[in-house]
Amino acid sequence: MGKFIITKRRNDEYQFNLKAGNDETILTSEGYKTKANCKAGIDSVKINAPYDHRYDRRTATNGQYYFNLKAGNGEIIGTSEMYNSILARENGIESVKTNAPTAEIVDLTGE
Repeated sequence: MGKFIITKRRNDEYQFNLKAGNDETILTSEGYKTKANCKAGIDSVKINAPYDHRYDRRTATNGQYYFNLKAGNGEIIGTSEMYNSILARENGIESVKTNAPTAEIVDLTGE
């Protein structure tokens, strides 16, 4: 089962990582000014993750593959790691689709 891990960056922004059942990070958020906004970002991932058209498949300048998950308004709500092949990227997308909707939230900020 997947989980969203909330942490606080050194610049005092909050972020989340979605981890698959094997503890591999499969999606990372931007930085948020408040924890409430970070949790709203998690809610948006849970809502949008099942829909294939929300995934923007990209190729980096170094030739590696990645994806952005976008909300209904087109805003990026999470970015994947870099993958060496299109197939690996597609597997990453499937993992987000599978894990995000039911993932528990683990808050490591200690607040």
